[in-house]
Amino acid sequence: MRTSSGTTINRLSFSFLSRKEPACGFRTLHAALRGIALLGFIAPRLLQAQPDKASIRFDQQTQVFRIDAADMSYVLGINEKKQVQTLYWGERLSNADSFAAAHPTPGPSSLDLSINATGQEFVAWGGGLNVEPDLKVTFPDGNRDLVLQYVSHAIEGNQLIIQLKDISQEIYVDLQYQADATTGILRRSARLQNRTSSPLTVEQIASGTWNLPRGTDYRLRYLAGRWAGEWNLHEQTIQPGKTILESRRGSTGAQNNPWFAIDRNNSNDQDTGDVWFGALGWSGSWQISVEQDQIQQVRVTGGPNSFDFGYRLAPGQHLQTPYFYAGYSHDGIGGASRLLHRFELFSILPHAPNPKLRPVLYNSWEATGFKVDEAEQEALAEKAASIGVERFVVDDGWFGQRADDKAGLGDWYVNPVKFPRGLKPLIDKVHSLGMDFGLWVEPEMVNPNSDLYRRHPDWILNFTGRPRTEARNQLVLNLARADVRDYVFRFLDKLLSENNIAFLKWDYNRNWSEPGWPAVTPEDQKKVYITYVHNLYSILEELRAKHPTVEIESCSGGGSRVDLGIMRYTDEVWPSDNTDAFDRLLMQDGFTYAYSPGVMMAWVTDSPTWVNQRTLSLEYRFLSSMQGSLGIGANLNNWKPEDFATAKKMVAQYKQVRETVQRGSLYRLISPQNGSEQSVTETVSEDQDRAITFAFLHSSRMLYPFPRIYLRGLKPDAVYRIAALDGKISAETPLVASGAFWMQHGVDVDLRGDFQAAAFTLETVAH
Repeated sequence: MRTSSGTTINRLSFSFLSRKEPACGFRTLHAALRGIALLGFIAPRLLQAQPDKASIRFDQQTQVFRIDAADMSYVLGINEKKQVQTLYWGERLSNADSFAAAHPTPGPSSLDLSINATGQEFVAWGGGLNVEPDLKVTFPDGNRDLVLQYVSHAIEGNQLIIQLKDISQEIYVDLQYQADATTGILRRSARLQNRTSSPLTVEQIASGTWNLPRGTDYRLRYLAGRWAGEWNLHEQTIQPGKTILESRRGSTGAQNNPWFAIDRNNSNDQDTGDVWFGALGWSGSWQISVEQDQIQQVRVTGGPNSFDFGYRLAPGQHLQTPYFYAGYSHDGIGGASRLLHRFELFSILPHAPNPKLRPVLYNSWEATGFKVDEAEQEALAEKAASIGVERFVVDDGWFGQRADDKAGLGDWYVNPVKFPRGLKPLIDKVHSLGMDFGLWVEPEMVNPNSDLYRRHPDWILNFTGRPRTEARNQLVLNLARADVRDYVFRFLDKLLSENNIAFLKWDYNRNWSEPGWPAVTPEDQKKVYITYVHNLYSILEELRAKHPTVEIESCSGGGSRVDLGIMRYTDEVWPSDNTDAFDRLLMQDGFTYAYSPGVMMAWVTDSPTWVNQRTLSLEYRFLSSMQGSLGIGANLNNWKPEDFATAKKMVAQYKQVRETVQRGSLYRLISPQNGSEQSVTETVSEDQDRAITFAFLHSSRMLYPFPRIYLRGLKPDAVYRIAALDGKISAETPLVASGAFWMQHGVDVDLRGDFQAAAFTLETVAH
C-alpha cells in the first residue's frame, strides 16, 4: 500500500541569479514555467493568476510569505537559520492579520536539537536531523550530510518558488507552490539540482512536508484494501511515532491509496470541523509518512518510496518530484471531499475546466469473455442501443492469437479469424446505432507466449540470470526503455489512426517483480521506478495531443491505479472488479472521500455476481451504479423483455440526473460504514437548484421504519418540488416545500425488506 510518489525528470532547467542578487531575481522565470507546462508538470490552465481570489505576498521586513486562496491561508517564513518554516495552515485569515518573523523551535533537551522541533517545509538529512527527511543523498566521498538554507524566491501570480542551497555544496532545491483560487488547494513539488562536478546518489526525496498545528487530538483517515475489496476507509488516532502509507508495487496499488485526511477526534459530523487533507499525484511506488514528533507536532511527508530506491544524479542534472496536493476545510470531511472533487473535475482532468459528462457505457466482457467476433458483438450492440447506451466497448480477446489469458498479449493486431474484415464494419455498425466505439487494451504487459516476447525477451523488467515471475500468465514490459516506450506509443497511435475509436479502457493487471533494467549501468538501474512512470505519462500525453477526442479509462485489476497523477491524462477510472451492487455501496463511499463520482465507473452486472452469489433486483443494481458514472456489463443475451424495459427506464432516469451526479456536491447523509443497515447519499447541483438522493436498505427489522432523511446543501429560502425517481416517498410528504423544510423536517421513504432501494429528486420551482 505504498504508492511511490515518483519523481519525474524535467528536461528543462531553471536559470537563477547568484545568491547575491535580490530575492526575486530569477532570470528566466516565464520561460522556465512555460517549459515545465509543455512537459505537463504545470497545467497551462493553472498558470493564469486570479488575484481576486488567490494571492501570494512576501513581507520583506519579517521575511514571511502568506498564501491566501478561497477559504484557506498558508503562512511560512524564513527564520534566522535560513530555514523555511511553516507558521500557519488553516481557515482564511483577515487581510489585516500579520505574522512576526519566524524563529526556530527549541528542542526540549540536548537530545532533541532544534532542527527536529522546527516544522520545516523541506528538510534534508543532515545537521542532526532524526525526523523524516524530505531529501537524503550520498556524495562520492561518502559524505551524507546536507543542510539546506534559503537563497532566493520568486512570486508570479498564484505561484511561489523558493530556492534552497546546501551550506557548502552546489546542491540546490527549488520548492514550488501553486494555489488554486477556487478550492484553496495547494500544489507542491521540489526540484533538485546537482551543480557540483561529481555525481551523487539520491536515496530519498519527497515533494515536501505539510506541518499541522501542535496537538494531541488528531485523527488520521486513509484508504486501504485489496483486489475485489478496495476503498476501505480506516481511521486511527495519531500518536507519537510514525504511520507509513505506501506502495512498493511499482504502481499506485490498492493496498493503500495515496490520500490522507486529518481532523480532530471529536469531529463526528461529516460537514463540520477542521480537516487537513492531501493526495499525491504519482502512479508509481510511493510513500506518505504521518509523524507526531517529540513536541506533539504532526508532519505529513510524501514522495517516491525510498524502498529499493537510489537515483544517480550526474553533474548538471536535476530531478523533479511529483505533485503533492493538500487543502484545508472547516466544513468537515464532507467539505474536504467536495473541495477535492471540484479540484479534480475543474483543474486535474484532461479537459478541465470543461470535462465532458461520462456517457452511459456498455462493455461486452461478461457476455462473451475472450470469445469475441464480429457477429456476436454486433448483436450485443443492437441490444445495448435499445436501452439508451451511448458507448459500446469491446473488451479483451480482439487481438493477436488471444483465445484466453495465456497468449497474445503484446501482439496488437486485429485477430483475422474473429474480425476478418478488421474492426471497421463493427465500428460502422455501432455508429449506425447512435453509439461511439471503445476498445480494451493492456499496453504495459506481455504474455511469454506471444510474438513480441519471442522477438524481445529483453524488453521486460528482469534481473539477469534470475527467474521471471509470472502473474496472470504475463510479464511487465520495461516502459523505462526508450524502445519499449516507442513501441507502445506506435501501436496505440496506429490503432487510433486506422480506426474511429472514441475510447480506450487501459488495463494493467499485475504488480512488478524483478524490477531490473540490465540495459543500463548498475548505478542507474533503480531509475526504473521514475523513468517508467515518466514514460507512461509521456505516452498518454502524446496520444492525447495527436488524438484529442479520444477518452481513456485507467483500470488496474480493479482500482489499483487511481491517483491524481494518472487522472491528469485519463477521463475516468475503474474502482474495482467487484461489481456486486451492495458491496459497491461501501467501496463507492470510500472512493468518494478522495475522488469525484464524476470519474467513478460503476457497472450494472448480472445477479447473482461471482463475488457473493447474492441476488439483487435490477432496480437496486441500477440505483447503486447511478451514484457514479453509469456503465452496464451484464450479459444482455440472457435478459428477458421486462429486463430491457426496466433498464431503458433507468438509463433514461440517469440521463436526467447525470449532470448533478457527476458535477454536483456530494453529501453522505447515512454512511454504509461499520455494518450500517442503511446508506443514503445526496448530490446537489452547483447552482443548488436540483438535488438527487439515493437511499438503500440492507434489511429491515422488527417493523422499524427507515430513518428519516435530512437533506443538506439546499438554499433554505428556495422552494423545491420533490419527485420519486424510483421507490416510494411517504404519503404524508408535501410535494412542494422550502429548502429549510427538507433540511430541517426531512423526508421519509418507504423501504422494507431485504436489499431495497429508492431515489428521489428535488428541483426548485418559481414562487
